[in-house]
Amino acid sequence: MAKGSSGRIVIEVDPKLKHELYDALGKEDLTLKEWFLANTDDFLKDRSQLSLLPVDDKLTRKVS
Repeated sequence: MAKGSSGRIVIEVDPKLKHELYDALGKEDLTLKEWFLANTDDFLKDRSQLSLLPVDDKLTRKVS
C-alpha cells in the first residue's frame, strides 16, 4: 500500500461493510474520522505499554 506524505488515508473496503459501518457510526452520532482517530489513539497507547498477556496475532499481523 502506498504511503504518501499527506494527511489522507485511503482504503478500499467492501461496499456492504462500508454501509454497515456508516449506519453503526450514525447510531452512535460519530463520524468515520472521529471513530478512526479515537481508535487509533487507543491502539497506539496500548502498543506503547508493555503487556503481561500474550498478543493476539490476528490484530497485529502485517497485511500486504
